[in-house]
Amino acid sequence: MKIKVLNSKINKTLFLVIAIIAIGTLGYILLSGYSFVDALYQTVITITTVGFGEVQPFSPEEKIFTIFLILTSITIFGYAVSSFSEYLVSGKLFEHFKQRKVEKQISNLKGHTIVCGYGRNGKQAILKLKNYNKQFVVVEQSKEMSEVIESEGLLNINGDATLDETLLNAGIDKAAFLITALPSDANNLFVVLTASQLNKNCKIISRASNETSYSKLKFAGASNVIMPDKLGGDHMASLVTTPDVIEFVDRLTIEGETTANLEEIFVNDLPEKYMNRTILDLDLRKQTGCTVIGYRGPDKDYIINPESNCKLIEGSFLIVLGRPNQIMKLRELF
Repeated sequence: MKIKVLNSKINKTLFLVIAIIAIGTLGYILLSGYSFVDALYQTVITITTVGFGEVQPFSPEEKIFTIFLILTSITIFGYAVSSFSEYLVSGKLFEHFKQRKVEKQISNLKGHTIVCGYGRNGKQAILKLKNYNKQFVVVEQSKEMSEVIESEGLLNINGDATLDETLLNAGIDKAAFLITALPSDANNLFVVLTASQLNKNCKIISRASNETSYSKLKFAGASNVIMPDKLGGDHMASLVTTPDVIEFVDRLTIEGETTANLEEIFVNDLPEKYMNRTILDLDLRKQTGCTVIGYRGPDKDYIINPESNCKLIEGSFLIVLGRPNQIMKLRELF
């Protein structure tokens, strides 16, 4: 994550103080031939105006340099006191250190998910990620909403998700997934374009309101485009045409760690002895009670209800169905 040095008054103040000490030390070394310790000592007693004497009598050039150093340091320390007082009174100092703590936590994340927008869709996405104990960072532009997110103990960045800086602060360079659920299709398009440029390996899932936006978002780099209104309408119509099927499928909905009925297994994560063997050799039914209902090969083609002699090729996935206790047993084994 990129952190700019001069992105706040506190950082500017620290930079100026360090700069004046460095200039003074270097100046005395060059003008007076002092050692580093003597030059640093002379600089500190000069800029703090404590009144101690010189290490050795000054020449006219050294006196002019000292006058410059005193006047400059008075201006800088005056700015420092003013900035610190402003931060202290307004509460920005606490906010600054709190933000640095959040940035440090985010910098330690890898393979996490970034959720842009804390609206209806964003909240549902976050709930699902929490149920699965997935690491994520929320990006929200509204200051009031960011405070709500923070009160819930969630990592969040308050900023515009369409900007490079905001996504970099959220760790886009190390993120595995990005969900953009902003209310505007145009803003979602900007987020997709920005994210795909900053991290080409990040899988991007975007919300869309209009069908005309679907192709644009896909072209911009979105791996999946979801239209909530269309999905909702299809679901309601399906409850009329095939109610029992839909109700059964709803019961398979993945709610979290303890109530999941569906699970996916990455073949590469299986013990090496199963590589290039068959589903029959894996014998999931006997070991866990779960049933393999789907197979996705490295070419991303799906096979529904695969044959038992289907080979477990590197880079493929298995979709497994089972009751919650069977899924838990599956996770323990693999």
